[in-house]
Amino acid sequence: MSLTAHRRGALALMAGGAAAACTPRRDGETVLRFWAMGNEGGTVGQLMPEFERRNPGVRVSVQPLPWTAAHEKLLTAYAGASLPDVSQIGNTWVAELTAIGALSPTPPEAANLLTDQFPAVLETNEIAGRAMTTPWYVDTRLLFYRKDLLAQAGFGAPPEDWAEWKRAMHAIKRVAGGGAYAILLPLNEFEQLLTFGLQINEPLLRDRDTRGNFSSPGFVAALAFYRSLFAEGLAPLASSTQISNVWTEFARGYFSFYFSGPWSVGDFRSKLPASFQPNWATAGVPGPDAPGSVGAGRIQPGGVQVLAASGRGLGSGPIPIRTGGAGPVQHHRRRPAGAPERLGHRRRRT
Repeated sequence: MSLTAHRRGALALMAGGAAAACTPRRDGETVLRFWAMGNEGGTVGQLMPEFERRNPGVRVSVQPLPWTAAHEKLLTAYAGASLPDVSQIGNTWVAELTAIGALSPTPPEAANLLTDQFPAVLETNEIAGRAMTTPWYVDTRLLFYRKDLLAQAGFGAPPEDWAEWKRAMHAIKRVAGGGAYAILLPLNEFEQLLTFGLQINEPLLRDRDTRGNFSSPGFVAALAFYRSLFAEGLAPLASSTQISNVWTEFARGYFSFYFSGPWSVGDFRSKLPASFQPNWATAGVPGPDAPGSVGAGRIQPGGVQVLAASGRGLGSGPIPIRTGGAGPVQHHRRRPAGAPERLGHRRRRT
């Protein structure tokens, strides 16, 4: 089946699901409530007119949410029996939302949505062998860094291993001066430590993947490197809520390395002045001995964005949102962050 036909089939499923769902109706039309987070919340609505044109009688109501409020919002909506029909979430929430009964599994008639996907991505959407969500896209973590300050510190290229990175961070801190730090590692975010843990040449889990392998020499070394960034004054002891404006602080040199992903490229371009644009760039995350992972190439945690359908208010399971074969491409062209590594079936994120 061609990619275009594959997504057109998904459109039919959405319309069929709407007919059976207990969603609000007005003037004879079916209204689907769709929650979208981050940049997607601001851009996916632009695709809905074409979808609605292809599906007469169906209207999609998109509610944008910030990622910082999305998790609590979903749990509150579940407790109040007011979940949306479809929501974007991160794959790290699949198990939790499945356990409380907030998700409807992908029904057999929507099985074609799970074809032409990376097996590892599909596995993150499965609980007990059942697909609980539909992959939307996959992206990865990377480093945004101050190219100008790195050069002033004597480094013509971004570092590739932890030792060189540590030297560069100390040099940048000396150059920036004035109480500045080298890197921002918010204490309320686990992804940075997870990145270092995934870079070691040992499994992150043990006992048939039921326990963390956190006592292994490799993870202990990763944790020691992470801790040293605070102990040596390279990272501030602060949570993300204590940084009033990431873009302003990055521009003034309060920190020079920043973990994020492709979804932030648009913010760097739009929220920093044009005169500042030549001063930043992106790079892969340095590893223990080389960029990425010791044993498996460049592996950094990112986001598997998926679509989830609520367990309440729907009679026929997930309702994938598509606008035809060109829809995802159009979405990522509009998306300030730029296109991710893979355009896949749209989702629910971390």
